[in-house]
Amino acid sequence: MSNVTTEVRPEKKFDAEAFAMNIARALESSGKALAAYLKPRENGQVQDRPPTEVAEMVKSFTAVAEYWLADNARASEVQTRLAKDYLDLWGSAVKRLAGEEAAPAVAPPPRDKRFADPEWKSNQFFDFVMQLYLLTTRWAHDLVRNAEGLDPHTRKKAEFYIQQITNALAPSNFVLTNPEVLRETLSSSGENLMRGMEMLAEDIEAGRGILKIRQSDPANLVVGVNMATTPGKVIFQNDLMQVIQYEPATEKVLRTPLLIVPPWINKYYILDLRPEKSFIKWCVDQGVTVFVISWVNPDKRLGSKTWEEYVKEGALAAMDVIERATGEMKVHTMGYCVGGTLLATTLALLAEQRRQRVTSATLLAAQVDFTHAGDLLVFVDEDQISTLEREMQAAGVLEGSKMAMAFNMLRSNDLIWSYVVSNYLKGQQPAAFDLLHWNSDATRMPAANHSYYLRNCYLENRLSTGTMVVDNTLLDLSKVKVPVYNLATREDHIAPAESVLYGSQFFGGPVKFVLSGSGHIAGVVNPPSSDKYQYWTNDNIKGVTVAQWLKGAEEHKGSWWPDWREWLASIDAEEVPARRVGSEALPPIEDAPGSYVKVRA
Repeated sequence: MSNVTTEVRPEKKFDAEAFAMNIARALESSGKALAAYLKPRENGQVQDRPPTEVAEMVKSFTAVAEYWLADNARASEVQTRLAKDYLDLWGSAVKRLAGEEAAPAVAPPPRDKRFADPEWKSNQFFDFVMQLYLLTTRWAHDLVRNAEGLDPHTRKKAEFYIQQITNALAPSNFVLTNPEVLRETLSSSGENLMRGMEMLAEDIEAGRGILKIRQSDPANLVVGVNMATTPGKVIFQNDLMQVIQYEPATEKVLRTPLLIVPPWINKYYILDLRPEKSFIKWCVDQGVTVFVISWVNPDKRLGSKTWEEYVKEGALAAMDVIERATGEMKVHTMGYCVGGTLLATTLALLAEQRRQRVTSATLLAAQVDFTHAGDLLVFVDEDQISTLEREMQAAGVLEGSKMAMAFNMLRSNDLIWSYVVSNYLKGQQPAAFDLLHWNSDATRMPAANHSYYLRNCYLENRLSTGTMVVDNTLLDLSKVKVPVYNLATREDHIAPAESVLYGSQFFGGPVKFVLSGSGHIAGVVNPPSSDKYQYWTNDNIKGVTVAQWLKGAEEHKGSWWPDWREWLASIDAEEVPARRVGSEALPPIEDAPGSYVKVRA
């Protein structure tokens, strides 16, 4: 038996000289970050205006303050409650200092990752700071929650903005009050801060004067090389889109091809990430002829493109392309997120025109009714939309970074502050993660189309109420008779499950509502091979909430994808020999994923 020795590495010790040098380098990088921030403003590329959210936040908080200050007794009571909480915390802290056991005045939720480090509880200083923060946060939320007389929209905005402020002020976001960061700073003699400031400067420069927080290491994540690699060809393009047809992987395929209408708020390759995660590749492997729309990343020249043109030059044009390529007049259709809303609009228009073009429709985390549209309603009222329209009118488009920030704010602890701490305080390069790389690959939106969407869907809810007009035609979803597979995800913060379920009732044909585990992305992009999450089915969708629906639902382990494929076959199982890509009338233009998807905002 050979002797095996294990090398024991000595624990890194604080080096004052190295610390001074690293802090100097960090300050130098912070100077570069400031220069990267100022330069675009000096040459006029970026014009700073107070964010519209600031005005909305002030208005919302003013309404809350007016309620509490209108009554002296009420104001005194709420101040007394906070003072009592602080006294309880002080008493608990004094007992611990004296060596006595003392129950905490408040504890973080078990799933709060910010305070997972053991030192938040074992170290009395950090424990005190954490509890002080949690008590103050609870008090601030109670101020909003208990402000009677606020209208629901103002309350929702106040709750949202108080969440943003309290998340930003968490002690975990600062060097001296985060035990993990402080340990890393001492053990690395400040090297983490040096690396963090270097990344901060790089990220501001990459955002052309605006901080673009990196959520993933872009190394080895290239569209067409490591992602979006399912073999196929672009067989058609116009100003708004390219149509990609994928090469078959089976000898026989379903007779009816599938058209996927993705969102234009993000890029289509969320459904074609790495091969093991790719929904498109899985469909091809299951004998489905797949066509997908790859929307253009529009510039000011396309700012006047409307919702109606996205219907006609997008979804309907793609159906015409599929007919020319395959000879099939009818298609299975699938729409994801806002792509699903556009698809539902298209189905309603076809129904009014009595055109038989669609065999089935699948909606993935898509809303057709916006009564329960969730946290995004915070950004939707007449004043905010009018302000946004004026900004978009000048630029012609809504910059992708603004929409991306709105989505990130819905989960700011996970999608903003965790990366601020990890990247800029700990100096850690994020891992290469295809899904988060896609999340940061934002797209612009034409002003006319986005304005129509906000007003007709979020603000006025016209699609489900039968008052939306497209192509001079009044739309009625109840005339849509094709079978619908309507997928919601349980933790969705963009298209809440409650909203998707409620929207199911407006279609005139059979609807199969399915609820998947996880959220807006992971609940959809959940390949069977990963054996993650679950999904629920229940045929009773009339007049029930999600909670009521779940009581009678059957739970199935794993991915919903095979269930959907069985549903597709139950509608039309006829097969034909696999088709070659394109046709004489539609010769391939370029290899998938095409050029439109590679244009970055």
